[in-house]
Amino acid sequence: MHNFIQDYMVSTQYFAPRGKERLLFLGEQISHRHINFNDLLIGVVGDAGAGKSSLIKGMFPGLQLSNDDDIVNPRKMLQVRNTFQGVDDATTFHIDVRFQMAFTQMYEIVEYVQLLLEKKRRVVIEHFNLIYPALGRNADVIVGIGEEIILARPSLFGPQPTSIYKIVHDSLRYRKMAHSAEEVVVSILTKTFNIPEDDYYFSEIRNGFVIKFMKKPIIDLDKLAELIDLQIAENLEISYYDENHIMMGDEIIECDGPRFHINNTSEIEHFSLVRELMYDPYSKTYCLIGLVDDGGADIFNRNTEYFLTRKGINNESGY
Repeated sequence: MHNFIQDYMVSTQYFAPRGKERLLFLGEQISHRHINFNDLLIGVVGDAGAGKSSLIKGMFPGLQLSNDDDIVNPRKMLQVRNTFQGVDDATTFHIDVRFQMAFTQMYEIVEYVQLLLEKKRRVVIEHFNLIYPALGRNADVIVGIGEEIILARPSLFGPQPTSIYKIVHDSLRYRKMAHSAEEVVVSILTKTFNIPEDDYYFSEIRNGFVIKFMKKPIIDLDKLAELIDLQIAENLEISYYDENHIMMGDEIIECDGPRFHINNTSEIEHFSLVRELMYDPYSKTYCLIGLVDDGGADIFNRNTEYFLTRKGINNESGY
């Protein structure tokens, strides 16, 4: 059957949200909007800790991941060598190429993928850029996750998975810096300005974060900016504590994305706080905005520069 979407669509982009729940939600929306019944080969690219597994779980609910952090399944580890076992019992299979290469050879993984595709089974492949040269064909859909989520339908003219991987690899550090800076700000808002977390929620901006308040808060933005700079300069270590918390220095902080962080506050570069609570007429909220770049882009046209012309990012990563 001819796939017209494959002919007409090139790519689309989303913000990569911080937090497991938001990633699961976005994965579900992406699946509904962009995945067709005849898309059999789904390639996923991005670095460890980018949120690939959460995004996949949102896109394909119930799919058991071969590299699941919570369940170690020896059968999944050796699924490539048990070629016919379970092929008729499922319609969708998951393979993490980097994980699988610890137990099997690349040619075995390629043969297994080819068998599944011949059987008209859907295969979701993490680190698809690693298997692409040996597989000899591109995916029906490529999903890349860094600071942004790029969803592409390759044609004869690309894009290639290595190109998308380069883009999301280069951008991921901004997402991690922004998330860590966001936690610094939330800590200060709570302890210094006595603002409860029920008063706001989080949104997205490229190379930064947005905290949206339903009512305009009373905040001395100059004092807040000074306190943020002081805490960043303390070189506090940031580490995973559990699925709902991180350690920042000696403090345990609640966090819904504990794996999406840099290792130390000293790694937050070029942080700046917008010295105005900007009103968003679309959500009817007041926005506190923090940026982790030089702040040169027009904030009212930031999406154009960072998503469309890509002038605000490393142009060597373009595809």
